[in-house]
Amino acid sequence: MLDGKKIVLGVTGGIAVYKAVEIASRLRKLGADVHVIMTRAAKEFVTELTFREITGNPVSSDMFAPVAHYNVEHIALANLADVMLIAPATANVIAKIAHGVADDMLTTTALATVAPIFFAPSMNSNMLSNVATQENIKTLTSRGLHLIEPASGHLACGTSGKGRLPEPCEIVSVIDSFFNEGKSLSGKNVLVTAAGTREPIDPVRYIGNRSSGRMGYALAGEAVSRGASVVLVSGPSSLEAPEGLKEFIKVETAGEMRAAVMSRFRDADIVIKAAAVADYRAKVIAENKIKKNAEEWTLSLEKNPDILKELGEKKRGNQILVGFAAETQNLIENAKAKLEKKNLDFIVANDVTKPNAGFNTETNLIKILSRDGGVEEFPLMKKSDLAKKIFERIEKVMEK
Repeated sequence: MLDGKKIVLGVTGGIAVYKAVEIASRLRKLGADVHVIMTRAAKEFVTELTFREITGNPVSSDMFAPVAHYNVEHIALANLADVMLIAPATANVIAKIAHGVADDMLTTTALATVAPIFFAPSMNSNMLSNVATQENIKTLTSRGLHLIEPASGHLACGTSGKGRLPEPCEIVSVIDSFFNEGKSLSGKNVLVTAAGTREPIDPVRYIGNRSSGRMGYALAGEAVSRGASVVLVSGPSSLEAPEGLKEFIKVETAGEMRAAVMSRFRDADIVIKAAAVADYRAKVIAENKIKKNAEEWTLSLEKNPDILKELGEKKRGNQILVGFAAETQNLIENAKAKLEKKNLDFIVANDVTKPNAGFNTETNLIKILSRDGGVEEFPLMKKSDLAKKIFERIEKVMEK
């Protein structure tokens, strides 16, 4: 998704440097060619070797070291960059760039490049709110530099407040969105749920299902590739989250999934509920492991909230809501009923008894049912290819 994009990553001396390592790793996994510049203070926290091994490129830090690009180093990197990202950006480096100070490799390169510059401040909250720092940030943004707003939370200095470096996935999502501008889903917020939920019975047992999350993860990855800002809410899964997500939330129970989805639903343009949510949960959860003493054991269940139905009731006219129906009989009839009852734009139905289809497989065999009564059938294909077909249908709905 960032194939061949040349990104110069400036790393300054703050405790959040450890996140810069993951930022470099995520950018490279998306296909970017990452070149790291470290300040002298940054090297007190992380070695050059770490970034060199992750990026596969030499690390620049010394203005007077032998050049790696057969050119004046800071000019070579300045010309090379499609984007320059400074993360973390300390108060010191922000001040120097704002006032045109060029006394090391990072500030000199920032002054010399004409590429877009993104900077993510990270510092103590009092330093961030200081008038000098705020004026320096305003100076940079007024000159066209792109601010990645710091997050709030617990800080390394022991206080809480604004000043945390955002999570690497969020920073990478900003860069990914910048390059994806103009793609079919650029500027759209997509919310995807995936995998099954687990409802505890006692500390070691739970009610669950066979969902692996492959379909939902494929959909999230496809949305990212089309330029969307993507939030993935996932039940337990062994799969690795797609790169480029804005947010990745892991949950266990249907209640946890509902809370994560509802808190983000208002901001979503497109919602795809691919998760296999447990319909019931134990009425009483045992505090200790239930011993195998009785010949019979009766488990009392109560209904879980119907997340998809609740979303359908809250759905705005400009939101697109897509559901899934995994059935073992009467596929079309059951899917049509679910489509109407839950106010969906369309539903993806599949018979999980078919060979190589359904849960925990690489492939699936689906039908898409529309509100106008249309039924489109697809041959058995990889879930990643089906994700493309589903988003083609979503984009058709968007055009109406």
